[in-house]
Amino acid sequence: MQGGQGLGLVFVHVFGCRSSLCEGEYIAGSLKSKGAFITEDINDSYNAAVIVTCSVTQEADRKCRQLVRRVRKSLGPEGVLAVCGCWSQGLDSDSARELGINILAGSRGKKLLPEVIESAILSHDTGFQDLRTHNLFPPELSWEELEITSPVMHSRAFMKIQDGCDHFCTYCIIPYLRGKPVSRPERNIIDEIHRLIDNGTREIIFTGIHLGIYGRDIDSSLADLIRSVSRIHDLKRLRLGSLEPFSLDENLLAALSECDSFCRHLHLPLQSGDDNILSAMRRGYTSEEFVKICENARKFLGDDLHISSDILIGFPAESESAFDNTLNVMREAKLGRVHVFPFSERKGTLAEKMAMKVAHDEKILRVSRAITLGRELYDSYIKRFINHEVEILIEESGTKGHTQHFIEADILDGKFSANQIIKAKAVSKSNDRLECIINRN
Repeated sequence: MQGGQGLGLVFVHVFGCRSSLCEGEYIAGSLKSKGAFITEDINDSYNAAVIVTCSVTQEADRKCRQLVRRVRKSLGPEGVLAVCGCWSQGLDSDSARELGINILAGSRGKKLLPEVIESAILSHDTGFQDLRTHNLFPPELSWEELEITSPVMHSRAFMKIQDGCDHFCTYCIIPYLRGKPVSRPERNIIDEIHRLIDNGTREIIFTGIHLGIYGRDIDSSLADLIRSVSRIHDLKRLRLGSLEPFSLDENLLAALSECDSFCRHLHLPLQSGDDNILSAMRRGYTSEEFVKICENARKFLGDDLHISSDILIGFPAESESAFDNTLNVMREAKLGRVHVFPFSERKGTLAEKMAMKVAHDEKILRVSRAITLGRELYDSYIKRFINHEVEILIEESGTKGHTQHFIEADILDGKFSANQIIKAKAVSKSNDRLECIINRN
């Protein structure tokens, strides 16, 4: 629980991607500066709540709706419930009212949200307010600045530098909910990095909905930004959120290889290893190109580079041989941690109308097989660090953290302050975590 006096206790919960986490940090930090105490414990006795939502799958929709109902019941009729993000962008106003939402914001307009929430709390106004921007593709759409001075809910700082997408993969609803791609001005990014460093932040993660096209609308590029950030010597760690594989060209790889603070981890969504399925998905690369992209990344960034990925199982017309192709590419690309998702139809996407649906039971079996292979690949990857020194950024518990390669680590023989970077020897692994002891030599 964190905050000052004035607005009482406010529950903040974030669903979804790292961009949503960044937006949640901004809202929590802004409310805290206005006098709110921030809690992430749903069982606390809060008098207001903010839910940052996700709509990447039907399951995400279900979880958002479920939490809204639970929080509304917990708040009682006098409490203020604000909901924003992708799921709320697509929610009709009548449904929002029925769910007891007081303040409905969408993908844009979050900058004004803390002020509106403050006003509603102080005036005891529980009327319905719809703050959404419904046209997300106007030519004049500009960057919405959400400044973060220091993280409220995490040790690491998530910094959104890009928003929106116009790639329109056939299974994805997010471009319709996030709108036109826009980039944050470089000067604003650099200034915020300095503020975060001054407040003790050791690691920053750049996030975006289509991070790889950063700068396209402002005559810049992600590579240009990385080169500017590499000159900030006090920044200890820099990470990137998810990158579309075709974004990882040699210019960007060269910039990353020259940046001392860049951690050797990339998240490159594969989705499928079958060329026919990739084409139907409109992913923009072939299976062979994906493997070559991974190989090229290791040439620039080292053979120990951790490449994690997303796999989408059961896309329409995915045959058993197409699924086997996906497993083969997972092996050929030497992936590390893999997130496996079953395909679910999203209303309004092209994939919704595609024929040759994969049977539910078959989809679940394939998901299980892909998860099993993913665990084997990740297990093989993290074993290479046993009996080697690793650098760990300590998190709130004081005994857990992440290595530079984004592997979870436990300290077995010591406890440290959060946000401290220590060196330790990895001596064993437990499940997906490295077990480490302090190297006292």
